[in-house]
Amino acid sequence: MALAKAKDIVSSAPVVVFSKTYCGYCKRVRQLLAQLGASYEVIELDVESDGSEMHPALVEWTVPNVFIGGNHVGGCDVVLERHDEGKLVPQLMGAGVLPSPAE
Repeated sequence: MALAKAKDIVSSAPVVVFSKTYCGYCKRVRQLLAQLGASYEVIELDVESDGSEMHPALVEWTVPNVFIGGNHVGGCDVVLERHDEGKLVPQLMGAGVLPSPAE
């Protein structure tokens, strides 16, 4: 049930961050996305009523878990690396959560 809910969430929003409110890595990813002006859905697993059930369903990944366009991107290190390599912004633009530079 929890895995099905996580999949529904991922498929219903262009960018999803599974997070925990007290996690410093999660905060860093949320700050970066906000700094870039991206719109995204945050699922705080420590606040959601079924977050404790959903987290084990995502056990293959730690938090944060970032999904863009329904695809798993990774955690904090991967997201920051993609940004440093210039790959994150185009991916966010492709998901429609950032305007293109010409706009």
